[in-house]
Order: sequence, then C-alpha cells, then structure tokens
Amino acid sequence: MDKIVLFDGVCNLCENSVQFIIRKNKKKNIQFASLQGSHGQTFLKENNLDTNEFSSLVYVENGKIYTKSSGALRITKQLKGLWPLMICFLIVPKFIRDAVYNYVAKNRYNWYGKKTSCWLPTQELKQRFLD
Repeated sequence: MDKIVLFDGVCNLCENSVQFIIRKNKKKNIQFASLQGSHGQTFLKENNLDTNEFSSLVYVENGKIYTKSSGALRITKQLKGLWPLMICFLIVPKFIRDAVYNYVAKNRYNWYGKKTSCWLPTQELKQRFLD
C-alpha cells in the first residue's frame, strides 16, 4: 500500500477519525500507524519531522508527505460518498486552512478527551496497521 495515515494514538478525535476513514475507504488502500508508535517515530525521524509533536496527522501518498489540513483533505479523495468533494477546499489558502486545523488540534483533548493508551484495532483490521 502506498497510502499511510499517521495519527495521535491517544486522541479520541483522532481515533474516531481513523475509524471513520476505515469505514469509508472504499479500496481499503490506506494503512495506519500512531505517531507515538515505533513505525510513526521511525518515519518522523527519517523525514526530519518533530518526534514529540502529535498535533498534526501525517498523510503519505506515493512517497509525498502531507500534514495538517492538506493531509486531511487529501485523505477525503480515498473515501466513498461525497467526501472526495472536500478536496475543493485545497483552493483555500493553506495559512487559512491550517489556522482552522491548528485551532481544532489545540483544543481536541479538551473537547474530545484523551486516552491513556493507544486504541487497538480488531484482529480483522490489524493488517491495515503498521504497528
């Protein structure tokens, strides 16, 4: 698979987002890993990204890295239904999109809560998780 989502493994909003992507990903062509896990940490180090910053998802598609709103919007292209239409928001300047993304990211633990450990996928879904 050439599409990977790295996410904050203790964030309830992030976990729910991953579960939503799993349900809506028609081709089942996205793999997942938590930013805190071994695969996530190795990926961050290898790509000179902050290994202690978990406020942005990282989306990798065909070797290209997307973060924040760019990553979230590009993920929608892989979903069934009308979600791929969200890609049109890429025309909004990145600094505006990322300001909204950063606001949600800054408040996500207060609004949605935080887990003390990462969510574990079912046996059936484990093949789509890298660690």
